[in-house]
Amino acid sequence: EIGFKGQFLIEPKPKEPTKHQYDFDCATVIGFLKKYELDKYFKLNIEVNHATLAYHTFQHELRVARINGMFGSIDANQGDLLLGWDTDQFPTDVYLTTLAMYEILKAGGFKTGGINFDAKVRRASFEPVDLFYGHIAGMDAFALGLKVAYRLIEDKVFDKFVEERYKSYKEGIGKDIVNGKVGFKELEKYALEDDKIVNQSGRQEMLEAILTQYVLETK
Repeated sequence: EIGFKGQFLIEPKPKEPTKHQYDFDCATVIGFLKKYELDKYFKLNIEVNHATLAYHTFQHELRVARINGMFGSIDANQGDLLLGWDTDQFPTDVYLTTLAMYEILKAGGFKTGGINFDAKVRRASFEPVDLFYGHIAGMDAFALGLKVAYRLIEDKVFDKFVEERYKSYKEGIGKDIVNGKVGFKELEKYALEDDKIVNQSGRQEMLEAILTQYVLETK
């Protein structure tokens, strides 16, 4: 009625000011919006520290929003993993910013919103110059994270691995599962009768080592 053309954003947060909130995490918020047919009006603004409070990684929350077409914007900070409340520290974890920017680039970048520093200096950092240190550290962390994420995507580091790991779903029984042609009964029979089933390693340590290599080598 007032002619507002902007994007409405809703920010998941599991607690504070109450113990139980309907906007616990991205999945909960998306379900809430879809139930009440509000998803066409809203996108998600995702905060790092709120993901921590919901026992998720920031990357996980961004991925959930991205694959559901609900990614909107982010609040950039980081929290203390040993505490149960918002500490809103300036982000300095390059692994966190790299995986975050990876998801954001995969989402096509920011179409609405952007990187908002919802962060404050620590209580003992009381001099004005500390505000500069905090903002510079946060911007540098996200800038480097963007560079690393771009290289990971360009080199298809994770894409190639995921494609190889799940290639069995493009043929045979795997393809039948995807297409809904088999159920538990058929799969039980397949598992009992087929002695050629070979599991593949998830190679988590290798992928983490590659991520570290990219972080250290990116300038």
